[in-house]
Amino acid sequence: MQTCSQKPHASHNGSGPASGSSVNRSVALRIKRNAARRLSGGAALLVLLGLAAMLSVAFGTREVGWPEIAAALSGQVATVGDAAVASRLPRTLLAMLAGAALGISGGVMQGLTRNPLADPGLLGVNAGAVVIGIAWFGIDETTSYIWTAIAGAAISACAVYAIASLGQGGATPLRLALAGAAITAALSSLATAVVLPRGDIGGLVQSWLVGGVGGATYEQLLPVLPFLVTGFVITLLAARKLNMLALGDDTAAGLGEKVAVARAMSAVGAVLLCGPITAVCGPIGFVGLVVPHACRLLAGGDYRWLLPFSALGGAVLLTLSDVAGRLIAHPSELDVGIVTAFIGAPVFIWIVRNRKVGSL
Repeated sequence: MQTCSQKPHASHNGSGPASGSSVNRSVALRIKRNAARRLSGGAALLVLLGLAAMLSVAFGTREVGWPEIAAALSGQVATVGDAAVASRLPRTLLAMLAGAALGISGGVMQGLTRNPLADPGLLGVNAGAVVIGIAWFGIDETTSYIWTAIAGAAISACAVYAIASLGQGGATPLRLALAGAAITAALSSLATAVVLPRGDIGGLVQSWLVGGVGGATYEQLLPVLPFLVTGFVITLLAARKLNMLALGDDTAAGLGEKVAVARAMSAVGAVLLCGPITAVCGPIGFVGLVVPHACRLLAGGDYRWLLPFSALGGAVLLTLSDVAGRLIAHPSELDVGIVTAFIGAPVFIWIVRNRKVGSL
């Protein structure tokens, strides 16, 4: 009689010890690859930002050399070239701050609404509150511009959320996007209707609506800094909440996240970033749309990494766009809002046509 005693074979259904260790190695390898990609991407963005800053102070209506740049950076303004470089420093700083603010707020808006086409204008931030303030209240100071832009953005954001909350289901991402588009269009039309009969402010408003960083001074930058710092802190603290919202409202609520609080916190941070920049520079489009998409290739979908990367990417894009506008139309210049529109429009079309961006 033949015995059938055999040693048990190892399971091949993926539940054995060998399979478990293989999965662990795969996860560890993926984590290392992500860390390496983020490290190299962050270093590349920092190098590009330094290069963009040097190009920004070097190129303009008057060409200067490295000795004049070094002299101006050290505080010496002895020649016309030194003075030209010194006048470009606040412009460069404003371009970097504006790009960083718009990049972060764009990422926040996309995470807040789970809409890959969202940008800072989605909640009416760029809808022309400053234009109405100029026409109706005669504001003419940077601080007044900033408070008017923030107040207008806050009111429009509240209106968007109130409209999106009507009916069953509450403020879903789709309703937020549709309500934001409707409010933005309505406020933009109102601003146009206000300006048309006012020929005395037409030139000023038209120049502001193009969007640019030319003529920046330190007096313009100082009132903006407290709002930007506060906005940066709030959005970075909201990064984990945006990660939870990316799982869906029901899942986030089931994990203990207060969805309404998370959205409100994120929106406040975005408004504090966009409002002051819009007040000083005018509405600059497409930066908040393009930059987060590009930075996802480096940082992935984790907002704790994506938002800082978007700050660096936005600063690089806007500073280089400002330099390009000066070189293209030399000895005159194109405002940076025009250049970013040329860059952003093809990217926007690509995003619309790419089915892979259906979910964030």
